[in-house]
Amino acid sequence: MVSFKHIYATFTLLVLLSSTFCFGFPEFNFRWGHGRDGVSRPIGGGRSTGLFPGFYSDSCPQANDIVMSVLERAISKDSRMAASLLRLHFHDCFVQGCDASVLLDDHPTFVSEKKAVPNKNSLRGFEVIDEIKSKLEQACPKTVSCADILALSARGSTVLSGGPNWELPLGRRDSKKASLNGANKFIPPPNSTIQSLLTFFQRQGLNEVDLVSLSGAHTIGVARCTTFKQRLYNQNGNNQPDSTLERSYYHDLKAVCPKTGGDSNISPLDYTSPVTFDNTYFKLIMSGKGLLTSDQVLLSGNVGKTMQLVKAFADDHTLFFNHFARSMVKMGKISPLTGYKGEVRKNCHRIN
Repeated sequence: MVSFKHIYATFTLLVLLSSTFCFGFPEFNFRWGHGRDGVSRPIGGGRSTGLFPGFYSDSCPQANDIVMSVLERAISKDSRMAASLLRLHFHDCFVQGCDASVLLDDHPTFVSEKKAVPNKNSLRGFEVIDEIKSKLEQACPKTVSCADILALSARGSTVLSGGPNWELPLGRRDSKKASLNGANKFIPPPNSTIQSLLTFFQRQGLNEVDLVSLSGAHTIGVARCTTFKQRLYNQNGNNQPDSTLERSYYHDLKAVCPKTGGDSNISPLDYTSPVTFDNTYFKLIMSGKGLLTSDQVLLSGNVGKTMQLVKAFADDHTLFFNHFARSMVKMGKISPLTGYKGEVRKNCHRIN
């Protein structure tokens, strides 16, 4: 296997050649993969909670093509953008449901979720959502919601990365409020224990399979030193490293993340294939090379089902892809606003 340091150096160079970093919690980072048809190899879907795949068949049949065309250009300019857009959808759905509340700026009646700890100076990709919205408003005025744009962008980004595709239920409407408190409370932090992770996901109606499947998005992307420094120097309050860290990987990470300073230094979440959507993330966890506490505890937390899933996904990438797609559909159905609830925003940053 190529050395960690060689891959890390190459990855860092690739990152520096793209746009400026905006550090925060871990991100998912994608490369090019399948074509842009947006409908191949459908997995999951179906009518539920008022959502269904053909929602825009009559009112805006070109919606997905418009989304994909903007995504292709954006990702070709900035390889991180697909990761950022997938992350936006996740951070949206875990707070008030999938209602585009994460996109709202400050308002006299609420504070923006962008100012929450997991999001501040971290979430990005808003300009791509704005471009998609602008083009959709030209083609189909007052029709496609910002919440559905987030869902379509997450799927499109995954497809363009080489990951799986899925049949996407649509019909979400946009919230008229945001929740700073919810964003601080309901988004899992990177140092979560296995029981904490299960609680975060169960609160959203997601189970152990969804937890492990969606965590698999960390097969691509990076994390800041500040999110894993504790594991290197003081995991349990005794000034000792996390005993579950593989020893050579531990020493490599210390070179990237010193005990003092360097909090914004980065490391790939999957150092063997940091820009490829595959199942290597799970193979690394099996060998003690999960970067974050929340990664490694899927195995070391000694919860039977999550341990079994890590092993199964490490052995079978198709199984992982199928479950990831199904869990993305399930996550996308968290408490959507449908029918006459909410609105379709003209500008994703402001209520109408």
